[in-house]
Amino acid sequence: MPNHLQHETSPYLLQHAENPVDWYPWGEAAFRRAREEDKPVFLSIGYSTCHWCHVMAHESFEDAEIAEILNRYFVSVKVDREERPDIDSIYMAVCQAFTGSGGWPTSIFMTAEQKPFFAGTYFPKSGWGGRPGLRELLLVIHEKWETDRTALLRQADAVVSALEQGGGEPGTADAGLLDSAVLLYKQSYDRKNGGFGDAPKFPTPHNLLFLLTYYERRRDAACLEMAERTLVQMYRGGLFDHIGFGFCRYSTDGRFLVPHFEKMLYDNALLILAYCKAYAVTKKTLYLEIAEKTAAYVLREMTSPEGGFYSAQDADSDGEEGKYYLFTPEEITGLLGQTDGEAFNRRFGISGTGNFEGKNIPNLLNSEPQDNTFDGLLEKVYQYRKKRCALHLDDKVLTSWNALMTAALCRLYRVSGKAMYLTAAKRAEDFIQKYLWENGRLFVSFRAGRRGAKGFLDDYAAYLYAQLALYEATLEQEHLDRAERLCGDVLASFRDGENGGFYLYGSDSETLLLRPKETCDGAIPSGNSMMAWNLVRLAQLTSDRGYEREAERQLNFLAADAEQYPAGYAMFLLALLDWESPPPKVTVVLAGQEKKFTVPPDAVARLLSGPTKEFPLKDGKTTFYVCRNQSCLPPVNDLNEVL
Repeated sequence: MPNHLQHETSPYLLQHAENPVDWYPWGEAAFRRAREEDKPVFLSIGYSTCHWCHVMAHESFEDAEIAEILNRYFVSVKVDREERPDIDSIYMAVCQAFTGSGGWPTSIFMTAEQKPFFAGTYFPKSGWGGRPGLRELLLVIHEKWETDRTALLRQADAVVSALEQGGGEPGTADAGLLDSAVLLYKQSYDRKNGGFGDAPKFPTPHNLLFLLTYYERRRDAACLEMAERTLVQMYRGGLFDHIGFGFCRYSTDGRFLVPHFEKMLYDNALLILAYCKAYAVTKKTLYLEIAEKTAAYVLREMTSPEGGFYSAQDADSDGEEGKYYLFTPEEITGLLGQTDGEAFNRRFGISGTGNFEGKNIPNLLNSEPQDNTFDGLLEKVYQYRKKRCALHLDDKVLTSWNALMTAALCRLYRVSGKAMYLTAAKRAEDFIQKYLWENGRLFVSFRAGRRGAKGFLDDYAAYLYAQLALYEATLEQEHLDRAERLCGDVLASFRDGENGGFYLYGSDSETLLLRPKETCDGAIPSGNSMMAWNLVRLAQLTSDRGYEREAERQLNFLAADAEQYPAGYAMFLLALLDWESPPPKVTVVLAGQEKKFTVPPDAVARLLSGPTKEFPLKDGKTTFYVCRNQSCLPPVNDLNEVL
């Protein structure tokens, strides 16, 4: 019989709707039952394309014995971390406090008042290798709940007290943080394979964006080398899907050969931004080619008919991780013929010995990254692979991730000049306005005709970022106006007026155990660091002193945390770099309605529909005013004169 998840829309929750575990979605019904029956709550947090979530579900949540224990002694609650980042943030901090690390699935034991007293991540059904089994753990916790509850509650109070955030002193956002971060990147850089640190290696494109921008402003050649080698190696390895395009989540090895095979929208959005930046800085066509291939994947496989972008594709096919992506040489020669097949196998490193569990992940680690000889064969292999087995698609549309992809497509339009990317960005913007925005309020997700929870800081910050990207791509005033309204909403609903920074959830959202304030960047830049960038850019676009004051306040707030490890705050560093060394500002004064010009992708642009006293026309024609480093050049009618 289906449990209480059967009427949800989240693909992750629906994956568990027919478990024998009597799951509840997060809500008062679950906590009321826990109070009435005097039971602890078992909270399980994950997402639909999480490999170890699948493993734990198959081993334990589909198991009649585990389900019987959970149903008898606990009230069980499932949460999709992508739809409820507020809940995930709080209880991931709890998990890290208990174990020193975190990850998904996250397993939390707590009271009906949402106070946690024990936490972990994946537990096998039965213990092995020193790892406790879920069956034994459930029985021990039940016994403690019945016989020594006071100790559990005391532990819960201690954890909550430790996680309560007090107001610290603001830091000082100065250029020293930029230099300290660069030194940290240099120390952890893998000179041989690219990337930073040891395996697993994550793309973390915002780090690369910072290094490229730092090189652009300071001409530190090592920053360019670190960024370029990492970008090239990520593409050459199996992290990039050479058959269907797009990037996987992370590399399990140091060479970027063996990925964790799930594909996330946000990784691909941020990587498009990074490759576009690399192309803008170096003019090497390889980077533009990779950005366009990544966009081709998103537009082909991750875009809804209405223009919104889906969230993710699973790592597993038919219960096996990576099965969809692997080949044998015989498969390829059988498909393409002996001559073409053998050449294809040599090109993409497909051999009889294999490079992953006896089969092959196509890669270019031993081939030149640019060679279009095989483009005609790729489509045939791609179509064959699609028919061979299927990938699970998480088809919910998330506001923050869609906003990042919208911004990425705007940047790709600006560096490529291809209108198709701007068209796709505008369709996504229309989707958000139609399905994820109502009565002046953003919502976090949309699927099956239903919106998710009220939007969080990340949704507002990313959508504001997208509006600024749309404005800079089109110079259409409606996007700048919308960006300013969104900024006002963030300041009104999320701002901590006393201690600085912005809370994760708004003043009119559900009140939880804590009100977290995330600052450090993870796989995605934090909402606080994105707001720092947004405020700096709004100040530069509008010359509004109010935005300048808010930008300075936000930069100083983040500096206090960033001082501990500045390399973990790349988006804040980008904002600080723009604050310290502003990009050129181009003011375009139209002589008529027709617009025939291209603003460089790394300039801050502002469009005036006609002349003003401060910005008159030159010779009665459309006029460009370019300023940089507190000085302005004479007005010109041809922008190329000053570029």
